[in-house]
Amino acid sequence: MKLNPLTACDFYKVGHREQYPQGTTEVYSNFTPRSDALSKTKDGIVFVGLSGFIQWFLIDCWSNEFFNQRKAQVVQHYKQLVSNALVLDFDVKHIEALHDLGYLPIEIMALPEGSLVPMKVPVFTVRNTHPDFFWLPNYLETAFSSELWKASTTATVAREYKKILLKYAKETGAPMDFVGWQGHDFSLRGLSGLHDGSASAFGHLTSFLGTDTIPAIEYANNYYDGTCTFVGGSVPASEHSAMSAGGKESEIETFRRILKTYPTGVVSIVSDTWDYWKVVTEYTKELKDEILARQPNAIGLAKTVFRPDSGDPADIICGLEYLDYDALVDEGMDDWDINDKYPKILVFKKNGKYYNVDPWYERYEGSFQDYTWGEEIPEHLVKGSIELLWEVFGGNYTAEGYKMLDSHVGLIYGDSITLERAEDILRRLKAKGFASSNVVFGIGSYTYQYCTRDTYGFAMKATAAVINGEEVFLSKDPKTDKGTKKSATGRLGVALSGDKFQLIDGLNKEQLESFQGNQMRTVFINGVHVNKPTLEQIRGRVDLGIYNGLV
Repeated sequence: MKLNPLTACDFYKVGHREQYPQGTTEVYSNFTPRSDALSKTKDGIVFVGLSGFIQWFLIDCWSNEFFNQRKAQVVQHYKQLVSNALVLDFDVKHIEALHDLGYLPIEIMALPEGSLVPMKVPVFTVRNTHPDFFWLPNYLETAFSSELWKASTTATVAREYKKILLKYAKETGAPMDFVGWQGHDFSLRGLSGLHDGSASAFGHLTSFLGTDTIPAIEYANNYYDGTCTFVGGSVPASEHSAMSAGGKESEIETFRRILKTYPTGVVSIVSDTWDYWKVVTEYTKELKDEILARQPNAIGLAKTVFRPDSGDPADIICGLEYLDYDALVDEGMDDWDINDKYPKILVFKKNGKYYNVDPWYERYEGSFQDYTWGEEIPEHLVKGSIELLWEVFGGNYTAEGYKMLDSHVGLIYGDSITLERAEDILRRLKAKGFASSNVVFGIGSYTYQYCTRDTYGFAMKATAAVINGEEVFLSKDPKTDKGTKKSATGRLGVALSGDKFQLIDGLNKEQLESFQGNQMRTVFINGVHVNKPTLEQIRGRVDLGIYNGLV
């Protein structure tokens, strides 16, 4: 999309310049997450994405599409667009003056990217550095708000996945360094375009190494000096068209062809094109020797990864949860007792076989009456994928006594994974005696697109101005609101209290400049990008908070 950056705003922004009082020479604003009421994570937000935005929009886009364009042409285009839309003769002298200046006269001060920031603590502030352009900080609000909430939100959710994965890795003795690969980004096709997908997937990469989103690697290399570290990677993998092209009756030969095509390293094979359970109960036995004979690649990996892509993730991976009905009866429990204690488990083992049960309730009272016994359930559904793979390939045990599949075989599940489902799967695997590292989660748009700007209430608001040489504090506190939209006031600093950021507001310009403990640093001033973070630094900050919580 060819974009005149002047038009990257809401229409109501274009008229605000003349709405400020006469004598206004400076406007000071901040960008802040205000509420986690709609979020499932309550630790704060991982702040990330500003450096990419600065380079892409504030530098590249403004230079290429405004400052380096002929003034008459670019200004006339803007004037015509706004005048026609608002049905007025729009004055563009301030736009001409900005073009003459040749750079964006603003200063952005920000917390370090990768920081974990509590609600109501600003992640960055913006002010104009030239008195003629007091209107500019809040003119840019729309672009800031539109572009910067997503990467931080994704990074925050990714951190939560990593916390869960590290927790179960520690409890089951799984290798901690594998966790970086255990959350794999599958989200690009379900996000709001390639640019959104790139920035969002970069947020994922602040916690993980596994990604199928190639543009995210480009994003990191272009904007975060990703060349200094390993950005992300994936493995050769099949899709349903490749699997079905060989025909249903020859499916196992398709598996063999793919294994021969990639004789070393890791290969992922989608396995539910027709009968997934046939794959893991029959094909695995027939292919066992070929799978175990695979040779390691340059980094020592030789693994065939099976990928189911349908069904209930927890049941497919872990098997069905069940109750030993005979044992419970022997303990003296009747059906009422069982239903009262285990109301959600509806698979019973009786006489060595497994059955669905359906509790029926008295029509008017709604109380439990009895179980209706259904059809017998095949044993492989109760065992689940990991146990079935263990029966074929075996493996070893962690120091904590949990089973880890042979290194030549693995499983990835990437359909409709959520934080709740991931934790449920890891809990159930642990209960069955399996280490957490036996499965990789494909995290897709179901996770990363089910977020909005309001997930953490991101907003940019002005809190100070200079009018006729006097500092004026601005604030917002609507009586019709429940506190979410109440703003800070004055100039804002951020102190470090222990390992937590703390807002210090109500400062004037002199007080802010003399605030020695301020954690914000200048990252952009008068068209120049300074104090650029690297991906390596960001990952270090993200991991610091997680690992500190585990020890």
